[in-house]
Amino acid sequence: MTVWKTSMRNFFAHKGRMALSAVAVLLSVAFVCGTLVFTDTMNTTFDKLFAATSADVTVSPKKAEVDDTPENGKPESLPASVVARVEKADGVKKAEGAVTSSAVTVVDSHDKNMGSENGAPTLAGNWTQNDLRSMEITSGHAPRGPTEVMVDADTADKHDLKIGDELRTIAVTGDIKAHISGIAAFKVTNPGAAIVYLDTATAQQKLLGSPGVFTHVSITAEPGVSDTQLKQNVASALSGSTAYKIQTQEEAAEANKDSMGSFLDVMKYAMLGFAGIAFLVGIFLIVNTFSMLVAQRTREIGLMRAIGSSRKQVNRSVLLEAVLLGIVGSILGVAAGVGLAVGLMKVMGAVGMELSTKDLTIAWTTPAIGLALGIIVTVLAAYIPARRAGKVSPMAALRDAGTPADAKSGWIRAGIGLVLTGGGAAALWATTQADKASDGSLFLGLGVVLTLIGFIVIGPLLAGIVVRALSVVVLRLFGPVGRLAERNALRNPRRTGATGAALMIGLALVACLSVVGSSMVASATDELDKSVGADFIVQPSTPGQLIVPQAAKALESVPGIEHITNYKVLGAKLTNPDGSTAEKDVTAADPTYPNDLRRETVAGELSAAYGRNTMSVGDDYATEHGIKAGDTITVAFKAGATAKLKVAAITSDDTTVDQGAMYMNITTAERYVPAGKMPQNMIMFAKAQEGKETEAYAALKDSLHAYPTYKVQNQADFKQDLKDQIGQLLNIVYGLLALAIIVAVLGVVNTLALSVVERTREIGLMRAIGLSRRQLRRMIRLESVVIALFGALLGLGLGMGWGTSAQKLLALEGLGVLEIPWPTIITVFVASAFVGLFAALVPAFRAGRMNVLNAIATDG
Repeated sequence: MTVWKTSMRNFFAHKGRMALSAVAVLLSVAFVCGTLVFTDTMNTTFDKLFAATSADVTVSPKKAEVDDTPENGKPESLPASVVARVEKADGVKKAEGAVTSSAVTVVDSHDKNMGSENGAPTLAGNWTQNDLRSMEITSGHAPRGPTEVMVDADTADKHDLKIGDELRTIAVTGDIKAHISGIAAFKVTNPGAAIVYLDTATAQQKLLGSPGVFTHVSITAEPGVSDTQLKQNVASALSGSTAYKIQTQEEAAEANKDSMGSFLDVMKYAMLGFAGIAFLVGIFLIVNTFSMLVAQRTREIGLMRAIGSSRKQVNRSVLLEAVLLGIVGSILGVAAGVGLAVGLMKVMGAVGMELSTKDLTIAWTTPAIGLALGIIVTVLAAYIPARRAGKVSPMAALRDAGTPADAKSGWIRAGIGLVLTGGGAAALWATTQADKASDGSLFLGLGVVLTLIGFIVIGPLLAGIVVRALSVVVLRLFGPVGRLAERNALRNPRRTGATGAALMIGLALVACLSVVGSSMVASATDELDKSVGADFIVQPSTPGQLIVPQAAKALESVPGIEHITNYKVLGAKLTNPDGSTAEKDVTAADPTYPNDLRRETVAGELSAAYGRNTMSVGDDYATEHGIKAGDTITVAFKAGATAKLKVAAITSDDTTVDQGAMYMNITTAERYVPAGKMPQNMIMFAKAQEGKETEAYAALKDSLHAYPTYKVQNQADFKQDLKDQIGQLLNIVYGLLALAIIVAVLGVVNTLALSVVERTREIGLMRAIGLSRRQLRRMIRLESVVIALFGALLGLGLGMGWGTSAQKLLALEGLGVLEIPWPTIITVFVASAFVGLFAALVPAFRAGRMNVLNAIATDG
């Protein structure tokens, strides 16, 4: 009970000093809990959607996949006769043939895309009774003919659509013009998909290319018949046929969920990874807080020891304070995490992915994980200071309190730090010497971990060296005040090292990713300059979409164009000369493609690969399977017949564009793949006639005005697009790293605040002998700046080392240009000085307000 009372008294006596540490715990726990609540809510949203849209039992083609975009623009289908066969099964109340396709684009009368811009699909299909499970018609009526279409209410609201407006649905078989006859609203949350409904005959003909076929059959059970029993009955009705897949509502929903699972998992674990970084940074803050509080209470702890308190009791007292801190910070963090999740939902809504707070999901595991993590991490961080407190002897009561126990790091710690740093440097060097990216990545991971730990351990030694060097450049300019700031920063190198290390971690990751991102852009740009000969590149702006034939035909009629190159990708199973097999994609392109993309060959001539029944392979694949020019590969096209193709060329895989691609002529592919199964173009290339580049560029854009999902880019556009995409990804990462940097800034604030308390008498004496309030505040600000710059220098240096090593691995994949983004590095370094100034505002203000006599009279 005495230990508990002592811990409570100390905790509340220093509640102001504990506040910043509690904020660090709060932020870290909030990030974890917010991530869990956000991803659980997304799972709930999709679970409800998939459950609502799935029939009791669904019959679909065996080859149909949930997340597949059909290569030829037409989903897998089954004959209408299946509906009649299913209707005869016992327990079937109703069986409906349904059509659904995601290979569509919907535009309004002004050719504006009505689909989502966040990656959510645009779906077209026929309206069935099964759709009433998830939707209800709120105005108008379902389509009754080829000139009518119904749209979902979310899309209508987003684009101000109303009944009577014209929509054009672009599909592989042609464009479907129709006027809105009705609007249907979701009964559950629609995450962002745009949906249009056609009449059944139009959907069959225009989306599937044939009457009398469906993509699936939706079956409703009679009352009292379970989904499992109904599935068995339907399977019996379709006995003897292996061409169909039969799923219960639960199985269909689970299949849809699995298709989303990988995306949600990547998002979840990436965000939790950044939360882990914030926790790591928070550990330094907590260690510093308790170390300084223990140092300031040295006399008090000595008196406790003198009157009979044991080491264990003192140790437990400090750890109990940590438990209290962890509990308070974690409880607040759990609450803040729910708020963060709601905020993330609002942000996602702003970019087009709708999530409703009605689906907000807080599993019992979320607060349990948040509380457990917050308390455990806080107690672990406080363990070393607690042990140090337990070692305080009764004689400490006779000494002045507030003096740090060790002014510099011990030689043992320095030795361990040097060994770890040296080992990490050796691993990074080994990364640069690796012959395979897979091998080098192991060395890179080891090097990053060892150098990071090494720098943390060796921080006090580095503080003594780096702070002195920085002081010559920064602090000495401010005369005696600058020298005082330097001595304060060096007074306790361990504290300065830990404070700087917290900032170092976040900035090291920023620098590393900046180097990698800049190198990727520079490498890709260099590769494009060397290899791309086409003037223009045409590709879909929505991932997964392909170029419909009518858009391709519009491009071919553009004046001022020397040639247009079609580029298709066909799935195939290859049987190699050594008897091995492999599932690979084969690129079918026009013979002009070698002019559009210059590829080096290690054997044969690439132009010969575009002959009759010939192909090329990449040198990595050729080496793996012992293939040489002149050999024959058996190619079984998934959408067609089997061909025996002669290897006419082996291309070098020392590239980033089309690395590992296998080429053949489109006319060769057409011999083995039926016209109805031939894939659409994935991308197209164009070469302008000499001197007509500007006119051709404008004409190409005009030709695709009616097809807004396709973009025409010249080489400059393509490079800028690549740069923007990488830049957006880096900005997201920097935003997530901002939490760790905020926690690190709190660490600087906390260190300075506690340092000011620790130096209360000293500050009073300096004020008594003539130091002005302005000089005092400047001294504290300069101390903060130099600590921040120390952390930034270590972090940026370490990060550039990591980034340079990582780039060597990218070079093995063809990204051979190393580029250090000096403007970013310099900006971050300078910004660190302002971070230091900001962190010192409150401590400097409080120090300036101290009463001189009271400060001199204080005990600590």
